[in-house]
Amino acid sequence: MPDEEPIAPPPPPSPGPEPGPQSGTTGLPSNVAAAIACIPLIGGIIFYILEKRDAFVRFYAMQSIIFGCAWFLFNIVSAVVHAVFAAIPGIGGILVFFWAIIAALVHLLFLVIMIVTIVKAFTGVRWDIPYIGPVARKQVEGTA
Repeated sequence: MPDEEPIAPPPPPSPGPEPGPQSGTTGLPSNVAAAIACIPLIGGIIFYILEKRDAFVRFYAMQSIIFGCAWFLFNIVSAVVHAVFAAIPGIGGILVFFWAIIAALVHLLFLVIMIVTIVKAFTGVRWDIPYIGPVARKQVEGTA
C-alpha cells in the first residue's frame, strides 16, 4: 500500500535511574551507606571507621553512634528504675506496671526516630535528630 507511512521503530530501553554519588571509601552510593550507618551504634561505628571522605555518611554515622548510646543509656536507666520500683513493698507492682508502659512508649519513639532517620538518609536528605544532630555535626566538622 503506497499511501501508508512507515512505522517508526520503538525507542531504545532507558538505562534506569542514574546511580547516586559514590561514597568515598566504601564504594556504596552515599545514600545507601548513610542509611546503613543509621543502624544505631553498630552501623554508625562501622561506617565512621570505614568512611573517611564522605561528610554525608560520616554525619549519619556519628549521629547513629550518639543516638545508639542514648538508647543504650535509656535501657540501663530503665532497668535500674524497674528494679527500684519492684523493691518497693505494696505499691511496687503498680509502679513497675506504669514504668513498663512509659518505657515501651520511649522505645517506640526511639524506633520511629531510627526509621525516619534511615528513610531520610536513603532519600539523600540530611536530617538532624533533635539535640543529637547538632552535636554529631560539630563532631564530624571538628574531625574533618
